[in-house]
Parts: sequence; structure tokens; C-alpha cells
Amino acid sequence: MRYRPISPAVLAEELTERVDALTARRRIAVAVDGAAGATETTELADALVDPLRLRGRAALRVSARDFLRPASLRYEHGRTNPDARYTDWLDLGALRREVLDPLADDGSGEVLPSLWDAERDRATRAERVPVPEGGVVLLDGELLLGAGLAFDLAVHLWLSPAALRRRVPEAWAVPAYERYEEEVDPSALADVVVRVDDPRHPALYTP
Repeated sequence: MRYRPISPAVLAEELTERVDALTARRRIAVAVDGAAGATETTELADALVDPLRLRGRAALRVSARDFLRPASLRYEHGRTNPDARYTDWLDLGALRREVLDPLADDGSGEVLPSLWDAERDRATRAERVPVPEGGVVLLDGELLLGAGLAFDLAVHLWLSPAALRRRVPEAWAVPAYERYEEEVDPSALADVVVRVDDPRHPALYTP
């Protein structure tokens, strides 16, 4: 794969242009996908909010970590089980129902920005937020691709195998991300792939 070095600021600018060019649907869903704790999914998604708003596009931030299953389900096979992390932690049904389905052209446009507080292990009781026509939902998280979630633009923050092992703070979770690479190949599914072995010096994949 060929990569073009790019600064974080220019990356945010180019992604903003890509998102702003999406006009086929009334509301837009963008995913920023990468290994938790080792890729800057939150920072990149946050960096798109103000530039989109300056272009007249309402932008709502949502994090997949606020749509995890309750602890009793996540930790049914232990707190450090990589297979459970891969298959059981994220509540895909809730993400579809509460975030993505409302963005459809025949959807309500009312998005739930968070569902479950994983630290307190209880519902957040968040209020629904209306996303107007032309609005964008920016969703960041891990293991988002290949699960049937409907995104208009998917950005994958890729790590080389060595960087993945070096940078993921929870070593027990590394096999989950390795399985994701092997079974899903998120780089092949994403619209934009960014190499982030060194987060200060990202590189954009150029086909």
C-alpha cells in the first residue's frame, strides 16, 4: 500500500471536504474506526465538527463506547477475553436503531447520542437530538466495519502489526484487533485509510 504523509490539520481539512461533498442523502453518517487507546478516533472525529459547521453542516458527535452492552454481558466470559471484545462488547443493534436508522431518508432524524455509561454500568438517559437535513453524525469507535452498519463514509485508522502490539494499551485486546484485520480487512472496506503508527505523523493511503 502506498501512503502520502499528511499533517493532522490537513487530514481534517481533506476529510471535511469529502464529507461536505456527500449530498446523495438527507443526513450523513461518518465512521472513524480504529483500535481503542492506540488510534486517535475521538480526536479526528472531534476535529471535523467545527469545519463542517462553518460549511453550514450541522454535526453531531457520537461515540461507540457509549453503546456498549452492560457489564454482565460484556464480561460473561471474563474481563480480558479478546473474543468477547470482538463479538460481544458493542451493541450493534442499538447503534442501528438509535443512531443510524433515524438518519435514513425515511427515518425520524432523531438520534440518541448515548445509551449506556459503561463506567457506571447504567443507562445514560440521554435525550434524542434532532439532526436536520444536511446534518452529519460523526461516530468514532473500534471494530465498526464489516458488521452491517450503514455509513456514508468510513475512515479506518490503520496500524502496522508491530505498531498495533506496541501501542494498544490493553495487551490482552490485541488478538481482537488481529482477528478484525484477518476476518474483516477493514482497510478494504473503508473509504479512507490513514496509517497512524506515529499519530503525530499520519499518512493517507493513495490507491
